[in-house]
Amino acid sequence: MADDDRVAVKTYVPQYQKEIWRAQADALEMSQSEFIRTMVQAGRQEFEIPSDQSSAGAPTGTESEPDDEFADRILEVLERNGVLGWDGLVEALIDDVEADLDAELQRLQDENTIRYSGREGGYVVTNHD
Repeated sequence: MADDDRVAVKTYVPQYQKEIWRAQADALEMSQSEFIRTMVQAGRQEFEIPSDQSSAGAPTGTESEPDDEFADRILEVLERNGVLGWDGLVEALIDDVEADLDAELQRLQDENTIRYSGREGGYVVTNHD
């Protein structure tokens, strides 16, 4: 697997927390995955997880590693569109994310890894073991 291949990360939160995150993602016109990924990365800006886990979450004052893939996306958007303000840049990046999401959802459905369930109100993982 290449370093830039995407993999699923699963976590469990109370229903009320998911609803809060969903509302915040909708307000920012982001997918839930992109919202959570962005919030995790934003939280890591000032925190580093120590290897011994005894002081997990304690500020270290170190910067997180640069996200070269995201920086490349920003540069591509600016080269494609020219001068963009904050809102225009966010919108262009969201459009790119939505296009990527659409392509990945289609690929996962073609592989029968996920399917859309109207009954469940969204995409679900199929039993592909």
